[in-house]
Amino acid sequence: MEEYAIILDYLPLGYVKEGIPTYKRKPVAQAIGKEEFTLLELIPKENVSLDIHQKVYIGSGKREEISRVNRRLKYDDLTATAKVELNYVIEEIIKAKEDKFIEFFNEAGPISTRLHQLELLPGIGKKHMWDIIKARKEKPFENFEDVRKAIMDKGISVENASLQWVPKNRVAVSGEDVEKVMKIIEMFEDNDDVQNVYHNADFQ
Repeated sequence: MEEYAIILDYLPLGYVKEGIPTYKRKPVAQAIGKEEFTLLELIPKENVSLDIHQKVYIGSGKREEISRVNRRLKYDDLTATAKVELNYVIEEIIKAKEDKFIEFFNEAGPISTRLHQLELLPGIGKKHMWDIIKARKEKPFENFEDVRKAIMDKGISVENASLQWVPKNRVAVSGEDVEKVMKIIEMFEDNDDVQNVYHNADFQ
């Protein structure tokens, strides 16, 4: 559950839709949650004006600016302005929580006997995965600059990157349970309304 969100775009006259007169359109905002990076459509309170990059409280209890969280959004639902601001806002959130993301590089472990969490990063692969593991054993990464140097020193070309949610606690799954869990994961992945599936199963 997100408690705070960052405004990506604010439309004081709502979305432009054919056939709907201006006086019937209501203000709406598009935002991203600070904890889970959830894309959200927010309805502001009356006589409240919002600014892009503004942090707003959307959790339970009294809210100063937001009347309600209307729905979750997909990337394609974002306005052109929101899409432009998205990268900047994500970068701000990550920099503000640098320790949390550096922890991933220092503690990322195997997902299964065949796949490591580091391999989920674009351009890494098994060879560079072991290079990074060796580097962090010599000296744990302290900041993004340490990670950048370790990657560049190994000749890894970073063209793009993505965020992955990493569980703090894993549950061992073995035998017949592996197939059952995989079927559940596949069921969610086949659902068009689901963008990403994350789990804490450690397949044995």
